[in-house]
Amino acid sequence: MENTKVSFLGQHLYVGIDVHKNRWIVTIISLGIHLKTISMDPDPKELIKYLTKNYPGATYHTVYEAGFCGYWIDRVLRKAGINNIVVNPADVPSTHKEKRRKTDKIDSRKLAKELSVNHLEGIYVPSEESEAIRSLSRLRVQLTKDQTRMKNRIMSLLYFSGVKFPGNNEIKHWSANFIKYLSELEFNNREKKTTLNFLLESLKQIREQIVKVLGELRKLLRENKKINKIIGHLLTVPGIGFITAVTLFTEIIDISRFRKFDKLVAYIGLAPDTDSSGEDYNVVGITQRQQGYLRSLLIEAAWMAVRKDPAMTACFADLSHRMGKQRAIIRIAKKLIGRIMYVWTNQKDYVFSVVS
Repeated sequence: MENTKVSFLGQHLYVGIDVHKNRWIVTIISLGIHLKTISMDPDPKELIKYLTKNYPGATYHTVYEAGFCGYWIDRVLRKAGINNIVVNPADVPSTHKEKRRKTDKIDSRKLAKELSVNHLEGIYVPSEESEAIRSLSRLRVQLTKDQTRMKNRIMSLLYFSGVKFPGNNEIKHWSANFIKYLSELEFNNREKKTTLNFLLESLKQIREQIVKVLGELRKLLRENKKINKIIGHLLTVPGIGFITAVTLFTEIIDISRFRKFDKLVAYIGLAPDTDSSGEDYNVVGITQRQQGYLRSLLIEAAWMAVRKDPAMTACFADLSHRMGKQRAIIRIAKKLIGRIMYVWTNQKDYVFSVVS
C-alpha cells in the first residue's frame, strides 16, 4: 500500500501564542475544533517548523499579545508567509471565569478561539527603522523620569537634614548656580556630604545622557528629510516644541492609519468614558485608557496654545465659563489634535486665529 503524505491544503489554522521569556504556550484550532495545546521554545522559527511539519499546506493565522517581546516575532512570522497579528491585551474579550482562572493555557486557547471567529483586531506594527527611532525617543522620556527621581532623592536628603534653600526660582529650574550651591553645602558629618556628592554626580550623568540623546534625535532629523519635514510642520503648531513634535512623530509614525479624527483622539486617550444603562447615558470623564507618552504632553501643549493663538484663547474662555477650566482644556486639547492631524496629513504649516 503506497503511503501518501497528509495535506492540509485549503484549511485554515488559528494559532494563539501566549509568549513568555522561557516558554511559549501554543494552541491550534481548525474548523472550530481544538486540535492541540503545546509548550515550546520561545522562538518563532520553532513554531514555523512545527506548523509546516505537522500541518503542511494549511493557511496559518497566528496571534500574540503586545508586551515585553515587542514586534520582532511578528516580522519573522510574516516573512515566513504566516498571517500574524499583534493585539492589545485589553482588547482580548475575557469572561469573568477566565479572569478568575487565569493560566497560560487558558490565555493561549482564548487567543486562538477569538482569532478563529474574527473577534481580534491587530494593533499597528511599525517598521524596524521606525521602532528604533521610537526607542531613542522613549529613552529620553525614561531618562527624564530618572532625573526627576534623582532630584527628589536630593531634596529628600536636604529636607531631612534641615537645609534651607534660596528663595528664588533656581530650585524649580535646577540651574547651574543651584547645583553649584548644593555641591558647596557643608554637613555636620562626612557621610551626608558623601551621599549628596554621589547623588549630584548621578544627576550630572543623567543630564549628560539626556543631552546626548537629544543630540542624536536632532542628527537623525537632519539626515532624514521626510521626517524633518513633518517635524517642521508640527513645530508651527502653538504649544508644540521640539520634544513634543518628536514624541508625536515617533509614537504615531503614520498619521494615515487613523482614518477618522475620533480614532486618533481615542488612541491618545482623550475620548470620554461613558456609563450607560437602558435609556440612561452619562459621560464620566475621559477614558482611563491612554497612550502614556502623548496624553499629558498634548494637555500641556493645549495650555500653551490658549496663550499663543487668539482663536484658542477665545474658545477656552467660552468653554471655561460653561464647564470649568479643567474640562475646558481637554476640549482645547482635542481641538489641537484635530489641527495637528490636518497639518500633518496635508503637509502644511499651522494657521493662527482660525476659529474652526
